[in-house]
Amino acid sequence: MNPVNKLDELSRRSFLANTANTAFGVTLGGAAASWFNSAEAAEAIAQSKGKAKHVIYLYMSGGMTHIDTFDPKPDAPEEYRGPIKAISTNVAGIQLGQHLEKTAKHADKMCLVRSMNSTQGAHAQGNYNVHTSYTMRSSITHPTLGSWANKLEPSRLNQTLPPYVTVHTGNNHAGAGFFEPNSAPLPVGDAVMGLQNSKRRREVTEADFNRQIALRSKLDQDFTDRFSKGQRSVRAYDEMFNSAVKLMSSKDLEAFDLSKESKDTHAAYGSDKFSKGVLLSRRLVEHGVRFVEVQLGGFDWHSDNFTKAEEKLPILDQAYAALLTDLKQRGLLESTLVVIATEFGRTPKIDDDAGRNHFPKAFSFALAGAGIKGGTVYGKTDETASNVITKKTTPADFNATIASAMGLPHDQVIFSPSKRPFKMGGKEGEPIKEILA
Repeated sequence: MNPVNKLDELSRRSFLANTANTAFGVTLGGAAASWFNSAEAAEAIAQSKGKAKHVIYLYMSGGMTHIDTFDPKPDAPEEYRGPIKAISTNVAGIQLGQHLEKTAKHADKMCLVRSMNSTQGAHAQGNYNVHTSYTMRSSITHPTLGSWANKLEPSRLNQTLPPYVTVHTGNNHAGAGFFEPNSAPLPVGDAVMGLQNSKRRREVTEADFNRQIALRSKLDQDFTDRFSKGQRSVRAYDEMFNSAVKLMSSKDLEAFDLSKESKDTHAAYGSDKFSKGVLLSRRLVEHGVRFVEVQLGGFDWHSDNFTKAEEKLPILDQAYAALLTDLKQRGLLESTLVVIATEFGRTPKIDDDAGRNHFPKAFSFALAGAGIKGGTVYGKTDETASNVITKKTTPADFNATIASAMGLPHDQVIFSPSKRPFKMGGKEGEPIKEILA
């Protein structure tokens, strides 16, 4: 590349990044992949029976204990089960941990996958593996599920709102990975505050703002003429910038405003930050957002497991149960898949500090709503929840199942910039067909 052209590209990228961050609160990043334009994939999506038009992905960061939540073992020795009791649900034969009392009333909508298994026993690696279907590598960043959904089916349910939003996920989220930046999620740092930096500054008139946009376009014209036709990454940045400007003047911004919800609705979901994020996720899918991830942190209980469970699990229980109720009442549950995931489980045997440590050998996930057979359990662990004994399931299998519920081809190959092939369902992930409705 000519040194002058290279300088132009870097300067332009810096300008776009600063402008987008100021106007929209987003960060531009990531290397561009070959643009996806597969007629075969489009045909597969059109022919699919995927029912999930939306996904709400609730991520329990830190490694949620499975034996105290979705896979209780009431007959296990006390050094495994501890003081948390197993409770009945509205489905005969399915039990949950006692702190999921409200969730227990929705077991008929849920599939509990009790046979999750991974080799990734550290937080960053486990988190990455669950989100991307791949193990972490220093040479590449793989796309997360929402970015795959955005890439495989780029048509939007809402032409103004971004199709992929993350809430409370922090800065360590893999996002779009090696995909173009227009496949990246829009991050919301605080659900209560909504979408920051999304409105024109008061001191800037609409006329002044439009002049600034026109000036940006004029300054950019030479670069665009030279590179936009041949470089897909350049077009991707332009698309994201233009989408940000479009949203700033759209009524769809109300989707991010929790003040529009009633006091009763706020009370139903709960007062915790996570609860507000879950409520925001419902507002976003109601307005046509395809994929929303909300994170609840603080599950790394190496000591005092049972006191922390008593504090943390009711937050999840209330918000999750309220979400399922709300979606059902609004007629959205039949088109929305709700996921609960975490990076790994916790050691079933209690340690000397009344805690549980990292345990990727066996853990549990949950699915509910669109595309899923409710009132079911998939897989089984032994009498102490220490080993998967039937239907071992990897994160890649689980992600392939989400893809199938969405009607997306989990095995569609997309090449990275280094021409290596990758799939939404990982190298060998296969959908769990028997739990798909």
